[in-house]
Formats: sequence, C-alpha cells, structure tokens
Amino acid sequence: MAKKQLLNKKSMDFLEKYLNNASPTGYEWDGQNIWMDYLKPYVDEFITDTYGTAVAVINPKAKYKVVIEGHADEISWYVNYISDNGLLYVVRNGGSDHQIAPSKIVNIHTKKGIVKGVFGWPAIHTRDRSKEESPKPDNICIDIGAKDKDEVEKMGVHVGCVITYPDEFHILNKDKFVCRALDNRMGGFMIAEVARLLHENKKKLPFGLYITNSVQEEIGLRGAEMITETIKPNVAIVTDVTHDTTTPMIDPKKQGLAKIGDGPVIAYAPAVQQKLRDLITDTAEEKKIPFQRAALSRATGTDTDAFAYSNGGVASALISLPLRYMHTTVEMVHKDDVENVIRLIYETLLNIKDGDTFSYFK
Repeated sequence: MAKKQLLNKKSMDFLEKYLNNASPTGYEWDGQNIWMDYLKPYVDEFITDTYGTAVAVINPKAKYKVVIEGHADEISWYVNYISDNGLLYVVRNGGSDHQIAPSKIVNIHTKKGIVKGVFGWPAIHTRDRSKEESPKPDNICIDIGAKDKDEVEKMGVHVGCVITYPDEFHILNKDKFVCRALDNRMGGFMIAEVARLLHENKKKLPFGLYITNSVQEEIGLRGAEMITETIKPNVAIVTDVTHDTTTPMIDPKKQGLAKIGDGPVIAYAPAVQQKLRDLITDTAEEKKIPFQRAALSRATGTDTDAFAYSNGGVASALISLPLRYMHTTVEMVHKDDVENVIRLIYETLLNIKDGDTFSYFK
C-alpha cells in the first residue's frame, strides 16, 4: 500500500463524533453504536455481548480467527456522597486523576439528562501557603449550584451517577490530535480504519477477522476477558496507547523512551508471542513503516494480557500509539503515528497465513 494520507473527511468526521461522545467504563453503549454504524459498510456481521463489547466480523464462517482490538471505555467518576449543603464527593471509575480535577467543568449523567457541575477549589487567597494542601480524592468536590441535598436529588443526581468531562476534540498545529479519551478510542478508531481499507482495497483475507472494541479495560481488562472466551481466537493484535516520555517530569530511564511522531511502539513482554511480534517488526521494516520498541516487564497492562492468557494461550501482540498527558483531558497524539499504526496492522494482516500456529517448535 502506497504511503499516502489515509484519513479522509469521512474518517475525521467519525473520529470527532466518536471522541466527543462520552463512553465511561460500564456505560459504553452509545459510543459502540456510533462505532458499529461507521463499520456497517465494511463488515459482514456484528457480535455484541452482555456488557457491551462490540465485534465487527469479516468472513464469519472461517475456522481460523484473528482479532484486532482496542478498548471503548474512558475513565470517569461516580457520585459517592452528597453533603447536607449540596456538594458532591466522588470515587474513581477507572484511573481518574484527582490532581487535574480542580476548576474542571463536568457532566453528571442522570435519567433526566446531563446536569452540569464544577470541581470547585478554594481560592489562593484563602489557603495557608506554608502548608499547601494538594488535590486528593477526599478533598475534591463538585458543586452543581444546589443549596442542599434535597435540591441535588430534585435535579436527578444521586449516589452512583457517573461523571465525565465535556472536553472535545481539536487539532493543534495541523497534526496533533487533542482530546479526553484518546485512551483508547483512538484504538477503536484505528481498527475501524483497517476494516475500511481492507474493504476499499478489495483485500480478501484467508481467515475470519474479528474487529473488537472491548469494554471495561480501565478497571482491569474485563471486557477483553469476556469476549475472548466468546470468540476463541487464534491470534490477537491489540492496540492501545503508551506514554510519550519526552515531556517534563518523566524519566525515560525508568519508563523507556517513546516520542510522538516517531511511529508505533511495538511491545516486548512475556505476554507478547515472540514470533507474532517478529512478523509485525518484519512487516514494518519491509513496508518502511517507522516504529519504536518498548520493554514491558511482567505485564503489558493492556488487553493483550487478557487475550494472551485465555483459551489455553492465544498468540498475542501489542502495537501502541504514543500519547502525551495520559488520563487528562488534553491527551495528545500525532496524526502520522495514527496513520502508521493503521498501516502496520493492515499490512501485518496481509502477512498472516491461514492456520499459522506461530509455534516456537517448528
């Protein structure tokens, strides 16, 4: 496939709509409907499960099954406690960062619709600078303009309501995508684009392709654990985000070196099947797709682990998208990296043979 711009206007319209929609862990279905709607022209059928994972399938009758996967959910908060004077205290739903909360606007999802609120914070004038207190889960709270607990409840807000940030997609300097929830709606977007390219380029695969958008990754890879038992794949190529380590306060000697704009990051880890990973790196070199490498010690911390250790062992690999400012509302990726992850997954699929076991003993 020639190295040309992959993302067209339809792609970008889908990306913006998909990112701007809230899909907190456990509440992913609206985003999944947007995703499946986009994929309809490019696939043969869909599978969905009880908790909301969505799978678009090409060649559903094929015995040999290959998964390409991202996860659909974003971090969020739950209402945990309502004070007598109408302030809301929160508990995490996934790895939400308490340090970025003060002064953020929030959307509280209720049966009556969205209720707006703000994470308040005491003014600088009122704080004792000799012993500054930093934001913590037990001192951040949301103000929805209610005078007391009764008024909060009349507004439809109760313990258990999920809370997201409203920050929306924009582009910096023409080629940096910025939004909340790039982790990991970019994964869902990229695998959808792989399906589009296979369709548009009239590529016939010798296996079943299961384009999988898993739920509940942010609280322990749970959606992937469920769907891999349903699909029972032979191969899984997972895509998620990883840390750009070139910004302040990150030590690349500890975190490894990765940089936005320098290409997809290919993982080395026990859960990564080495022959499958070699196929990916060989494909990148053959097609002149730039890539970086990362060593991930005991676990990848991504859905790769859930697929790899399921069904008696599934040959699995991880291709990551470098990202700045993870779990904030200003997550940032480079357009070139997005296109190169898509290219790399696409070209790797064309190199996978029907029935390949990736055995170390042949």
